[in-house]
Amino acid sequence: MRLRNIPGANEAVAASPYCIQDAAEHRGQWHAFFENDHPIHIEIGMGKGRFLMDLAALHPEINYIGIERYTSVLLRAVQKMDTLQLPNVHFLCEDAAKLPEIFAPEEVDRIYLNFSDPWPKARHARRRLTSPDFFARYDKVLVQDGQVEFKTDNRDLFDFSVESLGESETWGISECTYDLHHDEIMNVGNIMTEYEEKFSSMDHPICKLIAKRRCLL
Repeated sequence: MRLRNIPGANEAVAASPYCIQDAAEHRGQWHAFFENDHPIHIEIGMGKGRFLMDLAALHPEINYIGIERYTSVLLRAVQKMDTLQLPNVHFLCEDAAKLPEIFAPEEVDRIYLNFSDPWPKARHARRRLTSPDFFARYDKVLVQDGQVEFKTDNRDLFDFSVESLGESETWGISECTYDLHHDEIMNVGNIMTEYEEKFSSMDHPICKLIAKRRCLL
């Protein structure tokens, strides 16, 4: 369970140069914000930021934006960035439902969803980050050849995601595995998250899919 309240977290996130406070004001101007025309990749529900920062260190030619709604969690990423000081990473403390308000059409090249909240109750299905509602939001901000990469150890959530994408008229699955770490193709270059390392050490199979618009499949 994620901590929701850590004394001083709100203040630390607000004061950090890596946390963007006025995200919507940069809509359509994110390349100007980064002062380059590099691709923009975002991670929704970035947690403590290990995955995003490991990627950013390996790929300085890509701009990364991590989105996390809880300051108590985002604080850990801020503390890491105080040491790493990666120029191609910034954070947003925002609800992912606001994505189209933050990014203009075709402003994002790739979206990562890692070990997202499964929202197991059926009445909460629309809150799942792989639901049709959220893919409709992704459709509004991704470039035409953009993609969504999703990893989880939750088989029920993964099955829901596969089924939802199978029914979508816009999105489809280009690659899929139910055991990422034993998949010789999809595991190449895999960057692990904190949760992934923990669950894989417990022999939990990690599932992964890559979604693209059907016109590109």
